[in-house]
Amino acid sequence: MTKVKNYFVQFHPIVWVLLIGTVLTRGSAFMTLPFLSIYLSRQMDLSPIIIGLTVGMSPLMATVGGFIGGHLSDRFGRKPVMLAALFTLALVYYGFTMAAGQGWFIVLNALNGLCTSFFEPTSQALMADVTDKNKRMKVYSLRYTAINIGASVGPLLGAYLANSSAKLSFAITGSTYLLYGIVLSVFMKKLVISKEDTIKKVVTFAGAFRILKTDKALRNLIIGIILINIGYVQIDSNLPQVLEGTLENGVAIFSVLLTINAVMVVLLQIPLSHLAERFSLLQGMSAGSLFIAAGLIGFSFVNGWLTAILAMVLLTIGEIFIFPSNSMMMDELAPEHMRGTYFGAGQFRKIGNFLGPIIGGYLLSHFSGQIMFWVIAILSLGSIIFFIAGNRTFLKTRISRQEKVM
Repeated sequence: MTKVKNYFVQFHPIVWVLLIGTVLTRGSAFMTLPFLSIYLSRQMDLSPIIIGLTVGMSPLMATVGGFIGGHLSDRFGRKPVMLAALFTLALVYYGFTMAAGQGWFIVLNALNGLCTSFFEPTSQALMADVTDKNKRMKVYSLRYTAINIGASVGPLLGAYLANSSAKLSFAITGSTYLLYGIVLSVFMKKLVISKEDTIKKVVTFAGAFRILKTDKALRNLIIGIILINIGYVQIDSNLPQVLEGTLENGVAIFSVLLTINAVMVVLLQIPLSHLAERFSLLQGMSAGSLFIAAGLIGFSFVNGWLTAILAMVLLTIGEIFIFPSNSMMMDELAPEHMRGTYFGAGQFRKIGNFLGPIIGGYLLSHFSGQIMFWVIAILSLGSIIFFIAGNRTFLKTRISRQEKVM
């Protein structure tokens, strides 16, 4: 009992509030967004490229919004940015219930990406603010586990609602974000978070953008993750279209795959994180790239439940290796007073989430699902080149800093 208590008290209470909120909101979001491409295909009879553009609007806006949101959180504090984002997200999902045309879905999904990108880096920066540096990797892993606990339940309900009432799923998600915003507001008033934790040295927008230009290690890291995301985003964009078009029970298989993905992350995150700690961040991220590429190639041979599950298992192992390591690498690159800005700049990796559905949609429209997955897998493997280059630059920079201190 004492061990359990000690485990909980090692982190600031606001960390647990954010983790619980992550479970609820991500569960609701996974009930809706992964099935958006199926909804647009069925209800509006759109081509894969147009569906890819609609789905991709969210990460496109997130690319810019995350950077600005991280900067604003450094300047004005985490609380106002986070709460404004949550309440706007509630309105966005309520708006989905009334959207009647493709244009509305594009606008609302763009707002969804913008607000999410304001909230995500700001909440990560707040977690880092109130957590000792030697415990941050645990927090990042817990956050990723929380995302996948929600994701393990959402798709099953989403598959049912996709065939009955998609609008109800949007309403449930909107209500969840509204409740999260209210609860977080109350807790942030009651819990003590010192000003030195929430407001950092102000950096100008021009100076913040120069980070991407001058920090070569950060730039290579982001390009590598962009390539990974081009592959990973196929799960939510083109994979459901391929499964529905080629398999009789494709929607059911897709929902089960999402649940398997989430459950695997929940069960394997901690043991694989311990395994990854024996190796460098570069080795962990490179291994993740290999597994993700293998999973994508596996999807090109899917002909039923068994092959689909095997492909998802491979991709999920890669996901577990690469994404928490990416957060830790971002944390090591960032100076203390610019952590929020670096996490915000890291949102540029979502360019991959925008390009992925469009590239995949084009390949799916003009060639086949098999060719699409092979081409995307090769792109994902290319990330290793940039991870190696970024790590080399980072090590040189760290040695240079140490020599200056000496």
